[in-house]
Amino acid sequence: MDISNPRRILAVSLADSTHHLTRVIKELTGSHPEQTSTTLAGSSHILSLKTAYYTAEVPIWLDLISSPSEWSGSFLSSEAKEVLEVLGGVMVVFPLPVQSQSDEAKSARELIQNVGKVVKDGLGGWSWDGVGLCLGVGEIDDVDEWEDCCAEWGLEFVQVKNQSVPGRNDFGEKTGIPRALEALESNDWSQASPGDLGSDFEDFEDFEAELGIGKDLAAEGKAPNLDPESLDFGFDPEDFAGLRQAIWNAGQENEEDFLNGEPSRKTTETTGKSDSERLDDDEIRKIERMMVKLQAVRDTSAGLPENQRKRVAAKAVAEVMKEL
Repeated sequence: MDISNPRRILAVSLADSTHHLTRVIKELTGSHPEQTSTTLAGSSHILSLKTAYYTAEVPIWLDLISSPSEWSGSFLSSEAKEVLEVLGGVMVVFPLPVQSQSDEAKSARELIQNVGKVVKDGLGGWSWDGVGLCLGVGEIDDVDEWEDCCAEWGLEFVQVKNQSVPGRNDFGEKTGIPRALEALESNDWSQASPGDLGSDFEDFEDFEAELGIGKDLAAEGKAPNLDPESLDFGFDPEDFAGLRQAIWNAGQENEEDFLNGEPSRKTTETTGKSDSERLDDDEIRKIERMMVKLQAVRDTSAGLPENQRKRVAAKAVAEVMKEL
């Protein structure tokens, strides 16, 4: 499918980080962005995306920020409403500070926070059907602080090292520019119509019914506790294997076992080993991260209207299921 009028990407950096923004755009698209007059601000570039499902020429709007607070204020004004409505992606590019308490680090946090405000208050936060990325350029080893900072504002952190060599992390996930491109490719770039707003939750309900974990089953006490409205996940490490097994064996006679966090009798009898014995530490940590993500979604969507909360929950649970 050819998407003729795709949504846009807004890519920003601080004014003194133009070279980092230029580099990221070049590595994503394969060509350098052209400046408008003497600055990169206000110019645009094209990202060509081609997957097994669609092709799209996605425009990237480039902007340089001198005052993050003033910038977010302007984007949250009524005059910017039409701009926000056509955005399908937001990218923040910043240099990773060596010292976490330096002026450079404070500037980076301020940038992320203000772009995050636009994503949360202007685009709808978790209910926004788009992709938000923070690309930190640098070689530091400990990036936990920046992952947490970005996640707090609904943005995914991606480290871009100076030597961009395709690789994967301990969980087998892509890193660097390949991960950023993967996230952009997985997004829906078609312009949404008002009638499409309920489709995400309807798709999830179909998915839920297929797995045999619908609301009717939950009421009968036969379904895993994956209610997308409550997202009240209280699993401990021993339950993670049960979660994964329940997904593998969905629709089979193992649902009551899963409710108790136990491996299915069928799997244990067939192999002589429970799935928890076969899951290694990396797999357990990966599933644990997913549970933390779902908990964060529940907390951040608590104040949303019911219809938006359902859509956010459905999207988050479906994404976790897909990763498993």
